[in-house]
Amino acid sequence: MLVGLLLIITFLCLVDYWAKKSRNEMMKNIPTVRNLPIIGAVSELASFNAENLAWKFKSFREKYGKAYKSWVAHVLVLNTSDPKHVEAILNSSKHISKNSLYLMLREWLGQGLLLSDGSKWQHRRKIITPTFHFKILEEFVDVFDQQSSVLVEKLKPKSDGSTVIDIYPLVCLMALDIIAETAMGTQIQAQKDENSRYVKAVNDVTDILALRFMKPHLALKKIFKLFKPKLFNKQLEGVLYMHLFTNRIIEDRRKALNISKSQQNTINVDNQGIKKRMALLDVLLQSTTSNGEPLSDDDIREEVDTFMFEGHDTTTSAISFTLRAIACHPEVQEKLFKEIRELFGDDLDEPIRYRNIHELKYMSCVIKESLRLFPPIPAIGRFIREDFELYNCTIPAGTNVILILWEILRDPDIYEDPMAFRPERHLEVNPKSNSFSYIPFSAGPRNCIGQKFALLEMKCVLTKILRHFELLPLGEDVHPSIKIVLRSKTGVNLGLRSRVY
Repeated sequence: MLVGLLLIITFLCLVDYWAKKSRNEMMKNIPTVRNLPIIGAVSELASFNAENLAWKFKSFREKYGKAYKSWVAHVLVLNTSDPKHVEAILNSSKHISKNSLYLMLREWLGQGLLLSDGSKWQHRRKIITPTFHFKILEEFVDVFDQQSSVLVEKLKPKSDGSTVIDIYPLVCLMALDIIAETAMGTQIQAQKDENSRYVKAVNDVTDILALRFMKPHLALKKIFKLFKPKLFNKQLEGVLYMHLFTNRIIEDRRKALNISKSQQNTINVDNQGIKKRMALLDVLLQSTTSNGEPLSDDDIREEVDTFMFEGHDTTTSAISFTLRAIACHPEVQEKLFKEIRELFGDDLDEPIRYRNIHELKYMSCVIKESLRLFPPIPAIGRFIREDFELYNCTIPAGTNVILILWEILRDPDIYEDPMAFRPERHLEVNPKSNSFSYIPFSAGPRNCIGQKFALLEMKCVLTKILRHFELLPLGEDVHPSIKIVLRSKTGVNLGLRSRVY
């Protein structure tokens, strides 16, 4: 029996070797992480978790270089922060498919802009791009201002100069309020009712998907259901509720749109005669497919849900880590506050205006530097459908590629003293950089479509908070935790002291 078992194992090892041989040859110039027969690097990768992933990125780069490959059973994965690889892959209009891990997001987001590819992605991108026109974004500044005012009121009782505040969950509720109102045209009052069913569903499903991203075997729906039945049911219930919620909003907005069309004199005007703000949903309701047909409710829900997913967690991360960085660098905060005060004055009741935001030049540098050190999305993935020639290898068809933005943005070959928080570097010409050296919003044809929205929201929120409070470096420092979006195991902590004018 033992001999038979050994023969079977030997046979399987030979089959495994020959199945991988040609792909290994195509990438022979790329170092390989431990490659055991059949299982590949599974034993090595099993030690990865959300809390050590940033450290693993760094240690693997030191050990293997900027690019290395690994086998997960028969799946080949290329991890790279090599600028030449990144530029070639992100510039490609052919290799735009997301890698296999993203597929689990379809349970919530369907095949919206984040997950679709081919002609469907191209058409959706064409439809959605106008929703981020500056004329529409200008109208959203009121929402940013109002919701950040709610956050300020919640923070005032804690602004005693000694209370440690984990700002992340508070910013998250504000970001949910903002994206719900701008994307769906509805108010969910997350900051006032953080226990609302919709808010809970969004947070539950986001957390569960983040866990599954770090445990690739849970990406498979059947295995997830088998090994984590309680979480499976929790995700199922959350997704179902969010879909029902979004469907109801779509139905209500469609009825309102039809009424406004039949009453020409009152289009986009409310009961008080005030011009209504157009939500991103309204643009989708008036769009058509490539065949000229209106988008179905399912088509629209996919995009609205994608807005909700991408538009709250990423901006939460970006705003929270920027606030912490400002708190830890008083000289930066002083310079930033001076710029804000010169532009907006001392009347705290004066709302933020779109025309003023673009004059915050130093704030733009502060945000850029924070996004460099703390990118909300530390890594992005692609799936290579056809053999792809690079300068030093060929990526075989069927390879999953992970582009490690975390390492690119901290690359000492590109940035002098890369771990220093120095906003002024973005005013200088860096001869070592190119358009793919600074890509917190990705780059190429599949770059983040909402980056202007995100930057405008960040500027408005930071301005509002810094006008009211001095930020203090209280509490534990951040401990990066990568759960799809960058978070911190220890919270994103700071203290507040009310400003006296």
